[in-house]
Amino acid sequence: MAPSLLDTQPVAPHELPNPTHVAVDRKIFPDGIKTSGQHPPLYDQLKSYSEFPREISGETVWKAEDYANNSERWVHVFNDEEIAELSDAADKFLADGTPLTGISQSNLPLPKLSKLLASIRSEILNGKGFILFKGFPVEKWGNHKSAVAYMGLGTYLGYFVSQNGRGHVLGHVKDLGDDATQIDKVRIYRTNARQFFHADDSDIVGLLCIARALEGGESDIVSSHHVWNTLQKERPDVAETLTKPIWYFDRKGEVSEGEEPYIKTSVFYLEKGANGRLYSKWDPYYVKSLTRFSDAGIIPPLSPEQQEAAKVLEETCHRLRLHMILEIGDIQFLSNEHVLHARTAYKDHAPPAPRRHLMRLWLATPESEGGWKLPFHDSAEKKRGGIQVNNNAPVAPLDAE
Repeated sequence: MAPSLLDTQPVAPHELPNPTHVAVDRKIFPDGIKTSGQHPPLYDQLKSYSEFPREISGETVWKAEDYANNSERWVHVFNDEEIAELSDAADKFLADGTPLTGISQSNLPLPKLSKLLASIRSEILNGKGFILFKGFPVEKWGNHKSAVAYMGLGTYLGYFVSQNGRGHVLGHVKDLGDDATQIDKVRIYRTNARQFFHADDSDIVGLLCIARALEGGESDIVSSHHVWNTLQKERPDVAETLTKPIWYFDRKGEVSEGEEPYIKTSVFYLEKGANGRLYSKWDPYYVKSLTRFSDAGIIPPLSPEQQEAAKVLEETCHRLRLHMILEIGDIQFLSNEHVLHARTAYKDHAPPAPRRHLMRLWLATPESEGGWKLPFHDSAEKKRGGIQVNNNAPVAPLDAE
């Protein structure tokens, strides 16, 4: 029989005892060391399908045709004044010698850009959920200065959270030759394989294009609220299956001591409180990689209804997608609350040309600062979500490792 996660829940990593009680150097870790990490939801706060909306309206519901030929609605080209402000702030930060993990609004001030970023943050959280910046001079600045300026932008949108078990708060989407078929061990961002529609374990995800592939590696996004409306019209049975907390998500070994190696949860949730918005958490690679547990009888295998739901969800996302190509110097910021994103498979240039390379940020937006009120115990925490293994501290490598 599968274990009941409704009765007992694992200890969250930030609640594990820390025997060393090391003082935190706020110059290096201004927001503290630990990301909250991955957790099951608070099951008593999950709503039944009958309480979900039959149709969602508002700015979070958009169609590809709304934006495909209207780039002025979702693209911002940095002007000379904005680049100069970013450059000056990055140069001063570099001169100070503070590690990248120490970047904050206080030591990378952007008095003019911050007004634009406040508006964009609101649009990502409560509006269409995405923005594309163009004109970031990554080739002129090089990776180090680019990382500083990029992370500096990120501090005005949210708080850095760890993206893997090693504490990387500056991630690198790059093919390192990992075997994409070993989905129980390998994170797909470290391969050149297709990434199906998914949401990351953060409130906002950022991607800065450092180098493009020879072929492929193109971006697709979709409003999960438009997907929900479409499912309600075409396949309400699938919509209902996706609201049930019957889905096991793999943690691929990125687990703290005392935690279970998977999480049992839903794909669609409602925010806490009255008139809660629809929130989506999905990644088919993490759902389909659990055969080592289901074959052993530890958890149930995917039912025919779940397999059908996963198939229909991907097909619906693909049909409704907005396609875009990230050029060198482009920065894409997306909501993980109400936007799902995907990537086509790709082929890199032959050496010595650089491989496709995106710098990635995962950013948290807690409730107290306008973030969504999620049915998780860490919803109010500053560095909610992400991946935390034991007491691993944040690190910000300048390249993939």
